[in-house]
Amino acid sequence: MIRKTALIATGIAIGAGCATLGQQARAVIGAPAQAASADTYKNLSLFGDVFDKVRADYVEKPDEQKLVENAINGMLTSLDPHSSYLDAKAFKDMRTQTEGKFGGLGIEVTQEDGLVKVVTPIDDTPASRAGIMSGDLIGAIDDETVQGMTLNQAVDKMRGAINTPVKLTLFRGKNKDKVEVKLVRAEIHIKSVRSRKQGDDIAYVRISQFNEETAEGLRAAMAKAQQEIPADKFKGYILDLRNNPGGLLDQSIQVVNSFIDKGEIVSTRGRNADETQRYNARGSGDLSKGKPVVVLINGGSASASEIVAGALQDHKRATLIGTRSFGKGSVQTIIPLGGSSGALRLTTARYYTPSGRTIQAKGIDPDMIILQDVPDELKGKDDTKGEASLKGHLKTGDEEKTGSQAYVPPDEAKDKQLTAAVELLHGKPRAQILAEQSKEVAKDTTKPPSKAAN
Repeated sequence: MIRKTALIATGIAIGAGCATLGQQARAVIGAPAQAASADTYKNLSLFGDVFDKVRADYVEKPDEQKLVENAINGMLTSLDPHSSYLDAKAFKDMRTQTEGKFGGLGIEVTQEDGLVKVVTPIDDTPASRAGIMSGDLIGAIDDETVQGMTLNQAVDKMRGAINTPVKLTLFRGKNKDKVEVKLVRAEIHIKSVRSRKQGDDIAYVRISQFNEETAEGLRAAMAKAQQEIPADKFKGYILDLRNNPGGLLDQSIQVVNSFIDKGEIVSTRGRNADETQRYNARGSGDLSKGKPVVVLINGGSASASEIVAGALQDHKRATLIGTRSFGKGSVQTIIPLGGSSGALRLTTARYYTPSGRTIQAKGIDPDMIILQDVPDELKGKDDTKGEASLKGHLKTGDEEKTGSQAYVPPDEAKDKQLTAAVELLHGKPRAQILAEQSKEVAKDTTKPPSKAAN
């Protein structure tokens, strides 16, 4: 989840406020506060000493700017998996991506144990067409190991000129089976919202990520559906958020606002109580005109997707079908540093659903758990471990939950979650749908093993 902000000017006021607070604290608390401050400056002095030694005595002349940038990034990545330093180029690339257009392969990634982990491939991109899956670990790019690279460096290496080839070495599943994939870079223009009629009486809306075009795209899709489907036959909406890695906070809020007309959508809570912000429905309200809504989620649904799913579930405005979501319940603020210094991507808050639930390292549990039939060659390789498996993730106590299945069949006819959503909107009782799904699972597990041909 990304919150965009510009703190170049306000940073001066913030700094001054902290200085004033520091003077007051010394007057009241005295020696302990001064000692803490002294320890901090002592550690900064230590960093300066190490930097000078490296600059003067390293076997080869180092790039001093890179030394400083890597030190900053090391400090940030030690906080949690989602904080990082963006140099000027990475900052520009990030802004381009949130605008919905960039060059590359079309993969949302994070970092885990020194490797680059696929959160999800983006719809209709080289990555999705090549069969790259959520949970795949990228070990090498063009035969160069990613060990030792920062996440930004690995992403930069995967990007390049359009129509140029790149080879990824992947490790897949529990056994980390090695898979090599050759792709061709393309211009990635993310159309975050796609829609169609599902049969003659249901509007299917797929949101692949939350960028600057998402809310407007959803409104257009809903208006089109209401024109194409007569009101007396319109059964409702299917909102597909499966394998959606998230994106912009404001867009997720507007998406929820399209289905409710009042009440809280999400709250964000920082380190201090006075930093709590609450976002409520407003404006034109429920554009769906009260029609039933089913939301599809799975182990690849993260961040902004979880805000939407959690809010609609808490308001009892939608039925959630699928598997538990990823569990990324933190907000990253992009803080520009001015000039050509790039920006910080800093975790500044956790977010909570309207009922006060935290999603961090827990995820959203669907109202109806429906598992897909996974091809034999992908079994054991189709699950995401979730936020709780990421090294250094923000803790939420003893109730953390791992990820879940993230497989979506390419053949719509075999998509059991989509089928269940259609049946529910057509009036089939929830208990009957779940019972039939359970029978199918039981039948599948009792099938005799296939005999090999002699």
